[in-house]
Amino acid sequence: MNWLSDDAISRLQVASAMPDFAGTRYRLLERVGSGGMGVVYLAEDSILGRRVVLKVLDFPDVSGELATRLLREVHILARLEHPGIVPVHDEGTLTDGRVFYAMKFVEGRRLDQLDARKDRLFDRLRIFQRICDTVAFAHAHGILHRDLKPGNVMVGSFGEVLVMDWGVAKIIRSTPESAGECVSDGNATHATDSQTTALLETGHGAVLGTVGYMSPEQARGEIENLDARSDIFSLGAILQYLLTNLGGTPLRPLSAIARKAMAPDRASRYASSIALGQDIGNYLDGLPVSAYPENIFRKLARWASRYRLAIVLVLTYLVVRALLLLWFRR
Repeated sequence: MNWLSDDAISRLQVASAMPDFAGTRYRLLERVGSGGMGVVYLAEDSILGRRVVLKVLDFPDVSGELATRLLREVHILARLEHPGIVPVHDEGTLTDGRVFYAMKFVEGRRLDQLDARKDRLFDRLRIFQRICDTVAFAHAHGILHRDLKPGNVMVGSFGEVLVMDWGVAKIIRSTPESAGECVSDGNATHATDSQTTALLETGHGAVLGTVGYMSPEQARGEIENLDARSDIFSLGAILQYLLTNLGGTPLRPLSAIARKAMAPDRASRYASSIALGQDIGNYLDGLPVSAYPENIFRKLARWASRYRLAIVLVLTYLVVRALLLLWFRR
């Protein structure tokens, strides 16, 4: 009898669990992870000869509820055409009844995989600005993400910044281009595969999101009270993560921005993700930050920091001039 190694058994188990894409244009290459209610695979589009990412339901869905939710995610993604959101190519149904959709394959790393030794604060803040821009675009189209966190942001090999996993997104209003497409969200229960994901029953409904990144009203299950400021809280938590993961004490204006975004009271947060991104831009440009009131000494320190090169040059000129005057007077 030939015994199989543990590694070989593990590979066989993975292979046996892979869905059957016979009859479709896709050839599975490998399992790359899971997100929301589906498993994510890398595949090859045999017609166009390109690699794509396929998201497939974990198991056959007898009730059809999970299939409806996955297709709902597809339609949300399909109408959010933005450089910060991965485009959808196709959708379909397998022979066992499981639905799937195909989207663009992007090589890169998640935000929670950034190397603090290599990624400068400036670069991280520019990435964060682009996340804010993407979320603002979704809000303008009446859609909340509801699960913003570092693990759901991809930084591509060529600088792309992509907000991923819209499986628990909530449609808060219809827009002209989306009229008739809205699917009721209700109080449906859903959790991602993260160990920190919350799946708690409250008096109001089910909690959807990730512990540490969801807003207080979201954690309480107050579905009717969710709006753009709920996602802004999550953005503030991402900013706080980017600051603390760098090591050392974050600069005070940036900490103030994160605190304002994460204020327990919704009314005290930024009114929009655009305003949040603008405050980050002001910090990067050496301008006043709305979340950080300045006294005269702080203004002078910020002014000196912004124009430090010019100040150094002027001081150097004055010192050299003074030395020359003293030399010629001898």
